[in-house]
Amino acid sequence: MVTDTSTLIINVTLWVLISFSVLTWTVILLKGGQYWRHAVGNRRFEEKFWSAATLDEARLRMGEAGVCPLYRLATAGFQVFDSGNGDGVPSLKHRGDLVATLERKLKRQLERESRLSDIGLTVLASIGSTAPFVGLFGTVWGIMHALQDISKSGKASLEVVAGPIGEALIATAIGIAVAVPAVLAYNFLMRQSRRRQQALEIFAEDFLHLVSAETAHRPVGYAQGE
Repeated sequence: MVTDTSTLIINVTLWVLISFSVLTWTVILLKGGQYWRHAVGNRRFEEKFWSAATLDEARLRMGEAGVCPLYRLATAGFQVFDSGNGDGVPSLKHRGDLVATLERKLKRQLERESRLSDIGLTVLASIGSTAPFVGLFGTVWGIMHALQDISKSGKASLEVVAGPIGEALIATAIGIAVAVPAVLAYNFLMRQSRRRQQALEIFAEDFLHLVSAETAHRPVGYAQGE
């Protein structure tokens, strides 16, 4: 009965580790694909946006790049830019308010993009830190009951001891094997997330300067297309 219970617990431990491994590789593939698509989209967006001569042209051309983090950030900025007085330019009274509102809007969008980028990374961090201990638990439990069975049998030869203890140590090996990819992937994806966030922050700052210059040089009542 004790042996059956010990075997059951070790098996449950191994299945938990296998589930961790499946979840780890699922997150790695999904996040890797997401980051690759975002990198391609952002690069295409910057080519379209910065090759435009004016903000109005940039607004039209950025749609050709498709939806990406930079596109969403620019769209959020243009929403504030368009809310001035219906033609993209506020009155003199509200020009300072426009820049402040735009800055807040861009900051909120940056925070939103950061949260979207980090989804799933906590899973990798949690698995990387807990999988070795789950495996160690299975090993300790297996060794403890293996020694109990050996003491009951009265045989302590190497042949008797090596088998059960060797099987118990497999749990630790699997735990480490699960944790290593999770930790490596977490560190790599976190670096990619930070780099992408830095690129978004740089674009937000440049966009804010462009809008500030645009509204400062346009006369009040200027309408797009005139």
